[in-house]
Amino acid sequence: MNSYQNFPLNVAKGIKMLVLDVDGVLTEGHVTMTDSGDEIKNFNVRDGHGIKMLQRAGIEVAILTGRKSKVVAHRAADLGIQYLIQGSLRKADGLKDLCEQVGISPDDCAYMGDDVIDLPAMRQCRLQAAPCNAFVGVLKHAAWISEYAGGQGAVRQLCEGLILANGGWEEILEQAYGVTSQDCGW
Repeated sequence: MNSYQNFPLNVAKGIKMLVLDVDGVLTEGHVTMTDSGDEIKNFNVRDGHGIKMLQRAGIEVAILTGRKSKVVAHRAADLGIQYLIQGSLRKADGLKDLCEQVGISPDDCAYMGDDVIDLPAMRQCRLQAAPCNAFVGVLKHAAWISEYAGGQGAVRQLCEGLILANGGWEEILEQAYGVTSQDCGW
């Protein structure tokens, strides 16, 4: 069964916030450094469009990352993501802080991560998701695994699943773009 067919629609119904790691989820997990020490990351525009559609569906998006990067702050601002926690090496604590800021509980969240640093936070959330190329320990604990790799559409697929589960497909995708969920693989 593919990841479209086994998406946990019932579990995802009522999710209020999607929490995303960066390296290996929003990116392919590569960090390029210039001679001057500047960092370069590549983000997938389809993942970005998925985030924008999810926001239009009324679901908040947050970034929770262990690293600190000006590039990530710029990307978050570009996508209108107002909840950004960087340098969080204890992501369970970071998730708690995020939920307090938003006024929700971890049970209202979906989380997509790719490495063991994500597991403590993932385990607290209602829906645990991972790109198909996540670390094996994360894959064992994920309730849903995208058929796409990090930085290559995994976030987009999760966003579409959340939109579908929460009844926003017709307004967000069908009316705007003329595509049904079946057209997109669902």
